[in-house]
Amino acid sequence: MKVDGSCHCGAITFEAEVEPETTGICHCTDCQALTGTAFRVTVKAPAEHLVLRGNPTIYVKTADSGRRRAHAFCPTCGSPIYATSPENPTAYGLRVGLIRQRKELQPRREIWCASALPWAINVEELGLERHERER
Repeated sequence: MKVDGSCHCGAITFEAEVEPETTGICHCTDCQALTGTAFRVTVKAPAEHLVLRGNPTIYVKTADSGRRRAHAFCPTCGSPIYATSPENPTAYGLRVGLIRQRKELQPRREIWCASALPWAINVEELGLERHERER
């Protein structure tokens, strides 16, 4: 599926061919900290199908899994763009929130559920007050 998107300020834009069935949610504590929220949602884009415009800042971290991950952020607005292997990346985990076609990318799996915030798993069960827009 062809997608396109940008960071919040527009300094970094991208086009990619993604694999919608790889859309997933990660509840690990690194993803919670990197997103500033309860979880992260990504979709896989093979390296040969990603065109990135702009120069993200790269931060490399060893995850709880033991894998080293290169995280790309916009240096202006701080939007997380993707995560990948720091050496010879073959695919990128694009942040779904930046993709214009995000409504079409329904998550198919969740990982690191042991780290999930208890209320983040079944939000509907919380009986939250809902509004179409902030009042």
